[in-house]
Amino acid sequence: MDKTIYSDSIHLGRKIEGIRRLRGMTQTELGELLGVTKQAISKMEQTEKFTNERLEEIASALGVTIDGLKKYNDDTVLYNTNNFYENCGVKTSAVSNNHTFNNFPLEKTIELFEKMLEKEREKFESLKKEKE
Repeated sequence: MDKTIYSDSIHLGRKIEGIRRLRGMTQTELGELLGVTKQAISKMEQTEKFTNERLEEIASALGVTIDGLKKYNDDTVLYNTNNFYENCGVKTSAVSNNHTFNNFPLEKTIELFEKMLEKEREKFESLKKEKE
């Protein structure tokens, strides 16, 4: 097992919190997926560094890749959201003057959304089976 500690110029715990919030998950829900308490998730979101093994578990629970977790930043999300709405004809005047460069490859963005979609499909199937 690789025990390398990954550290980035930006706090990893905050990235985990940002992705969790984007996914609409509570700390309790993420805790259930990881088998820990809400308090453990709160502490995790205040932690700067994680082992690659732990990052893999967290990324899986969030439905993203490790690379996507490491490279996540609010500017990229804003940029991608802005471009999505501009291409759909929706006006986003509040963020239309944001000139952030996209450093997140399109393939990785697609991979992230495909994983998120797969997780949602699994949840749907699980709920569907419970109702039967």
